Amino acid sequence: MAGRGKGTTTVRAVRRPEVRLPELRPYDGGPLESEGDYDGLEFLDTDWAGQTAHGARFLDCALRRCALDETVLGRARFIDSVLSGVRGVGTDLSQASLRDVEVTDARLGGVQLHGAVLERVVVRGGKIDFPNLRGAKLRDVAFEGCVLVEADFSGAELERVTFDDCTLARLDLTEVRMKDVDLRGAAAVDIARGIDRLSGAVISAAQLLDLAPAFAAQIGVRVE
Repeated sequence: MAGRGKGTTTVRAVRRPEVRLPELRPYDGGPLESEGDYDGLEFLDTDWAGQTAHGARFLDCALRRCALDETVLGRARFIDSVLSGVRGVGTDLSQASLRDVEVTDARLGGVQLHGAVLERVVVRGGKIDFPNLRGAKLRDVAFEGCVLVEADFSGAELERVTFDDCTLARLDLTEVRMKDVDLRGAAAVDIARGIDRLSGAVISAAQLLDLAPAFAAQIGVRVE
């Protein structure tokens, strides 16, 4: 695990997105289209429940308070965009790409992000239950003040990722690969599986004490 100070390796800082939206045009309210091309649009209080936009591209867009229940956005691309107050259960973002994106106050359950690529993304506030991030690639991603419940990072790659003031409940880190991952700012860290995969991450001394039982169990030490 990386550290700081003389003789230790400094964790490299996250490169954050700098989203500067142009003047946006309101969306006309029609249904989404697979492989659709959406540029410079604002989607406000739009209900996309059950719709499919596989492979769609969103460039310089704002999604505000949109309903995404069972919405299929597999392989969709979000570039230089803002997602604010989006909500939904079973949203499919498998193999999607998010680059230079800000996500604020999301309320999502069972969102599918397996195989997705997140680069220069900020996730601020909100709560995401049971996100499937298996095999995903996260680079320069900052989680701030959010709650992640039973996030599955199995086989994922995390590089320059931070979790400031976040509650992380029952993480699955099986076969995860980490580099410059900073957990020190997290309010709570609970790792259900994959405690042995924390190489490449940095934790605080207090977190080490909290995780000690899990470390002991991993190497077969019984604490009485």
